Amino acid sequence: MTLRDLERPAEGLLDRILDWDGTWLLARLALVGAYLLGGLVKLADWPGAVAEQAHFGMHPPELWAALTIAVELVGPLLILLDRALWLGAGALGVFTVLAALVANDFWTMAGQERFMATNAFFEHLGLVGGFVLAAMLSRMRRRAR
Repeated sequence: MTLRDLERPAEGLLDRILDWDGTWLLARLALVGAYLLGGLVKLADWPGAVAEQAHFGMHPPELWAALTIAVELVGPLLILLDRALWLGAGALGVFTVLAALVANDFWTMAGQERFMATNAFFEHLGLVGGFVLAAMLSRMRRRAR
């Protein structure tokens, strides 16, 4: 038995998983779940949402809290519904880059704080890459139909 003999059944299973429409939905949910939850939590705790924006120096904090909630709720819905996914992905991508610049300004830090903020910053850039890939895949799926 060769490695290729072991790969064939795995490839078939992987193909079935990747071709299943449920995988497309679950992947999108995994990508936007934290944003959707964050938007709902902020909506349920308006004073906390405003305080968070004030903490990061955003003025007026009420406006930034409202914009954050809107992006964190509308963006994921567009992605989950695969309707104007590019718009939801773009909004969340821009939001994520701006939030990373404001909240994870590792270049102003030292020591362990810098290490943690650097990791968080680049993890957020990875999410932006995920949004770009989701928009590309959505477009490819539409063209294939």
